[in-house]
Amino acid sequence: MASASLQFFAFILALFGVFGGITATLLPNWKVNADVGSNIITAITQMQGLWMDCTWYSTGMFSCTLKYSVLSLPDYIQAARTTMVLSCILSAFGICITTVGMKCTKLGGDPDSKSHACFAGGVCFILAGIFGLVPTSWYTREIISNFLDQTIPESSKHEPGGAVYTGFISAAFLLIAGVIFCTSCFKKQQGAWIYHPKQHHFPSTEQESNAGYNLKDYV
Repeated sequence: MASASLQFFAFILALFGVFGGITATLLPNWKVNADVGSNIITAITQMQGLWMDCTWYSTGMFSCTLKYSVLSLPDYIQAARTTMVLSCILSAFGICITTVGMKCTKLGGDPDSKSHACFAGGVCFILAGIFGLVPTSWYTREIISNFLDQTIPESSKHEPGGAVYTGFISAAFLLIAGVIFCTSCFKKQQGAWIYHPKQHHFPSTEQESNAGYNLKDYV
């Protein structure tokens, strides 16, 4: 019962991780303009994402421009696009597989099959968390390195946006959920992996003595 409750808790974490990863992938605020030095802008806020760049005006107007050209993008943005999409796909597969493998569901057949499906879903969550953690870390490193670079003008410096933090939290949720699913299945199968030696039954000495006595009677 405790294992089923733990799996359900991990499934909820994975759901938050999936929705957070999809949201972070689509949000345009991976980095926002930094209010430093003479670049204090009160009328315009500029944001840049993986798929579009947006500008928000103090009047309430909001305009976005899609990034159509892939080859003109920096390497870290291309890598972030690829890995975030892979993270979303793997986490969606993990949700489908763990739905079949969880103990609280009636799908998946016998307990061994459900355990294997649960373990496979946990592996998908771990891979999805890794794929989500790599682009957010790389993207944050690029933002910080450009921010600290003295040769870059103040107007071109940015800070990490909300999408980066959402990606970090979602990746952490997926990693935790994957570890819980994998360890719960391992604990279940650990007893079956222990080798039990065969017990050899030897006749007692009393039976041997009785057999010897009976043979003496025939002599």
